[in-house]
Amino acid sequence: MIDKKRHEQRSTERRLLEAAGEIFAQYGYQAATIRQICERAGTNVAAVNYHFGDKQGLYMAVLRSVPKAHAIKYPANSGKVAGAERKLYAYVRSFLQRVFDNGRPGWHTKIIAREMIEPTAALDMLVEEVARPLHEELRAIVRELLGPRASDSAVRLCTLSILSQCVYYHHARAVIERLYPENKPAVKDVDRLANHITRFSLAALKAYAQREEAER
Repeated sequence: MIDKKRHEQRSTERRLLEAAGEIFAQYGYQAATIRQICERAGTNVAAVNYHFGDKQGLYMAVLRSVPKAHAIKYPANSGKVAGAERKLYAYVRSFLQRVFDNGRPGWHTKIIAREMIEPTAALDMLVEEVARPLHEELRAIVRELLGPRASDSAVRLCTLSILSQCVYYHHARAVIERLYPENKPAVKDVDRLANHITRFSLAALKAYAQREEAER
């Protein structure tokens, strides 16, 4: 009986998280309502208070669920790949898979992007628990590629430059589709784009390292 009750509670939590993710991603935190979320989840309004405390608690739980969902669905596994160049490709490919994910749940990347554009009280948590681990993973790869003598400034700037290439395909997707209607980037293009960004970045990193060395 207890196991059945726990199963039902977990099922309700999962439905609420999924429904809330879709609603928050579509309308934003401020405009989204508990009633909308509960109607989509097929639960009563009291369920939110019982499982998450309030709307903000539910929102924080949704944001915290994203990294685990991403890791399961699109594992970069860069730490298991031999060689910094292959690690970079694995990282970029995993990132682009998330950017172009239109399936269910396709709201993961969208809700993160919305929080960055329309920050709430959850932004600090998002940075520490979601953005920073991803950033540190890439930063370690970049440092390995630039070499042990690379300055912290060089590592930081190059890391952000690589991330910017990936993020642009999400933030400017509507613009890209209008600029190049015959070549609209989609899920099928992930491997090609990941290869391009990796090759482009590797060439830039090599030139950057050579320039820094020459200026010493």
